Amino acid sequence: MDAKEIEPKQTATTTWNRETIPKVMKIVSTKLPQRDLVSLLLVSPWLYRTLTCFPPLWMALDFREMNKAGDRLIAATSLPRYQHVKEINLEFAQDIEDEHLEVLQSKCFVSLQKLESLNLNGCQKISDKGIEAITSTCSKLKVFSIYWNVRVTDIGIKHVVENCKQIVDLNFSGCKNISDKALQLIAENYQELESLNLTRCIKLTDGGLQQILSKCSSLQSLNLYALSSFTDKAYKKISSLPLLKFLDLCGAQNLSDEGLSCIAKCKNIVSLNLTWCVRVTDVGVVAIAEGCTSLEFLSLFGIVGVTDKCLEVLSRFCSNTVTTLDVNGCIGIKRRSRDELLQLFPRLRCFKVHS
Repeated sequence: MDAKEIEPKQTATTTWNRETIPKVMKIVSTKLPQRDLVSLLLVSPWLYRTLTCFPPLWMALDFREMNKAGDRLIAATSLPRYQHVKEINLEFAQDIEDEHLEVLQSKCFVSLQKLESLNLNGCQKISDKGIEAITSTCSKLKVFSIYWNVRVTDIGIKHVVENCKQIVDLNFSGCKNISDKALQLIAENYQELESLNLTRCIKLTDGGLQQILSKCSSLQSLNLYALSSFTDKAYKKISSLPLLKFLDLCGAQNLSDEGLSCIAKCKNIVSLNLTWCVRVTDVGVVAIAEGCTSLEFLSLFGIVGVTDKCLEVLSRFCSNTVTTLDVNGCIGIKRRSRDELLQLFPRLRCFKVHS
């Protein structure tokens, strides 16, 4: 084979490597996890240039459960391709401390200007000091989650509301040291709030929750899991949330039928967890059935005061919508076998929420 025959083949191969493969990978890469995406940069110089010049690929940083996450985060945000990052996930990441967030504040400020979502779940070494540093750099933040952190106090929440005015989703689940003062700050500053998780925030009282319910009327999701101190005085105010779709009241030991009947005024509820709400009876569940006719998920687990009567009414109003129903432990309900429940709720797919 002479040189004239080889040359066209080499040209075709070069074109394929330089143009076709990068174009294809540019499309495919939008579906890849971050770790695989970074690995692709090592394949060829042409692919590297193509991918690094395509901003939509570099909008998220995911360091979930990684070691040395703090150092990795600083290194990544120092790279030009991450200048427009919108999401950072550090859930249960290791080796992330206040000092790392302070470095971001001083050296990587530009990279965080468009950040919209920050997940610090399980980052237990982060304190109010770290929250002050990171929130001061991301004024466009909309979603903030810091589940299971006992170092965060009302002071940290104060930094969030002062620095980030566009928040619509907050998760403080397990932050046991925030008080009603934090709820007051949230209520006064985030009246467009759509989602709030206060699971196991044990210092909260009716007074704090009432402030949220009276001012944050845009709430669509409210998680009050494992909070036994609230009473009907606060629960009745939930009726002022017309857009509410998700409500978790697991363990609400003081919730009565009267309080639940007020909640039934939230016509848009599709998911309701009443597990271990031990004071509830048929009266409250019937009110929910009649008021919340779009209900898809309902857990009555462990409630001994409900009977077959409430399921009959629930079937009358919600048989075409309910797909998840947990009545395990409801000793007053006799017709609770799988077949009997399917007769009442033909779309039922899940019969057990709690194990």
